[in-house]
Amino acid sequence: MDLHMLTDFFEALTIFCFGLSWPISIRKSYVSRTAKGKSLFFEVFLLIGYAFGIARKIIQLTALDSSGFIFFLSFFFYVLNFIEISIDVGLYFRNTKLDKLRDEGKIK
Repeated sequence: MDLHMLTDFFEALTIFCFGLSWPISIRKSYVSRTAKGKSLFFEVFLLIGYAFGIARKIIQLTALDSSGFIFFLSFFFYVLNFIEISIDVGLYFRNTKLDKLRDEGKIK
């Protein structure tokens, strides 16, 4: 394993570890039906960060001719995490609406 492959491997593991929490967060957002305790600001900045990571991978692929299983694995985790955070952001907006309806007494 050369140094380039090793750095791609560490990057993939880092993104994988970050991404482990998102299914839990999505489930909690879905089940709790409230946006209380969530930060849209935080999640938007995470989305922006993952978008930059995806852009970096595209540049590496097209301009620097990077490739290999580990490279594509880390690219996959960037995209997966971006999708998971997007789902959680969507649930934030749903839950904000539900919170408002509860405050107005229209739902329990």
